[in-house]
Amino acid sequence: MFNTTEQYSEFNKSMVNSALQMAKISMDTAERIMGLNLEASKENFAHLSDTLKNLSEVRDPQALATIRNQINEKLVAKSTGYARSVYDLTTNAQAQFTALVESHIANLNQTVTSNIDKAVKSAPAGADVAIAAIKSTVAATTAALDGVTKTAKQVASFTDASIKATVDAASAAIKPAV
Repeated sequence: MFNTTEQYSEFNKSMVNSALQMAKISMDTAERIMGLNLEASKENFAHLSDTLKNLSEVRDPQALATIRNQINEKLVAKSTGYARSVYDLTTNAQAQFTALVESHIANLNQTVTSNIDKAVKSAPAGADVAIAAIKSTVAATTAALDGVTKTAKQVASFTDASIKATVDAASAAIKPAV
């Protein structure tokens, strides 16, 4: 029959492991973002120092306009690069979370199917209709979850492509205007 204590224990272990994996993904991502922010701060400080030095050497309005254009181009490039890096880090973390959840859904489906098969073996005569209904419900739920997962992946892919295209277009549009 069923050993519910053992199943409950396995479920708890699985949930603890999942929580630990999610915490690790979160901490790794936070560490990478903090590193990215520190590096960006260092670069911004160096850029500010160079800018102040260049501005202090300006002797005519034409040189000031040239320096202003260079500053704007560097700021756009750095801002775009930073945004891409943050987006890549968060997208990577989201993909890891998604893979973890999908793995657990697959394990849950396998466990439910296994438990249904065990129930079939010990079911009383005439329970065939009820078991068939349960199997049908599980199959429909699995198909629905697969559909939702597929749609979510398509939306994420479309969003990713749209964001990259928007950033590229904005970068290209700003450079000539500067």
